[in-house]
This record gives sequence, C-alpha cells and structure tokens, in this order.
Amino acid sequence: MHPAFMSWWKHAREHHHARGPHACGPDGGHGGPHAWFNGPGGRGHDDPFFGGGGPFGVRRPLRFLAHKLDLSEGQVAELARILDALKTERAQGDVDNRRTVAAFAEAMEGVSFAEPRAKDGGDQRVRSAERLRDAVIKALAEIHALLDEDQRKRFAYLIRTGVVAL
Repeated sequence: MHPAFMSWWKHAREHHHARGPHACGPDGGHGGPHAWFNGPGGRGHDDPFFGGGGPFGVRRPLRFLAHKLDLSEGQVAELARILDALKTERAQGDVDNRRTVAAFAEAMEGVSFAEPRAKDGGDQRVRSAERLRDAVIKALAEIHALLDEDQRKRFAYLIRTGVVAL
C-alpha cells in the first residue's frame, strides 16, 4: 500500500464521525466504507480491548479472536465470559478515573491546597490501577488455560504485535 494512501486512510478513519448532521445513516454518519467491519454506525474506534479500535478498526474482539485463533464453540462461549468480566472492570476503572479527577479538582478549588483530598484521589487511582492489573492477569490466566498450544502462540503474537492491547 502506498504511504500517501495510508495517511489519507488514517485521517478518514479518525474524522469519519465529524461528517455532520446531513450525512447518511443513523446519527448523521454512515461510518465510512468500513462500517460493516466496525459494527452499527461504524464506531469501531472506541473499543478498549484493541487499543481504541486498532489499525483495522476491530469492533468485535470476540469475533475477531474466534476467527484468528480458530476457536471452538465452547471456547468462544468461555472467552465471551472472560472478556465481559474484563470489560466490566475497565468500565469501573473509567468511573474511578473520573472520581480521581474530581478529587484533584476539589483539592485545587479552595483558598489553600487541600493536600489530603489530593492524596485521597491519588490513592484511589492507585487502587483502581491495581484492580485493573489483577483483572487483566486473571483474564490472561483464564485465556491461557482455555487455549491449546498453537492458539496460545497465535494469541501471544497478536499481543506482541499490538493487534490486541491489554
């Protein structure tokens, strides 16, 4: 693929949602030529499991992994459960992050700096990061037990190359 095309493609992918209210499709945008791959509305750039959609806009990590790893039906069901638990923990991490930011803002509001409030916010951020770390390690251990040797090697390759971002 020509480098100039890559530049255009990345720009188009990043700005497809800014088409305005007169564009085609629901919510004023059809999602571009890759909407079929990104799901409804073509909004594949916000998936937490693949680094914000990854280079190919992967919206459905379960379907993607089932294809790439050649998973059986039982493996797909178990992987769905694992990814759902990880998704829930990441959502809680987002809530915790908003609380941390609010604590930092409250520490700055007063006449004097409220160091205890800032420390509370910082401690909350650390606890949240530790919970997320533990959830990722647990998910990886469960996925490791679920996959056979060849599937584990392919999964490790996807992680190593950045296609799957944990």
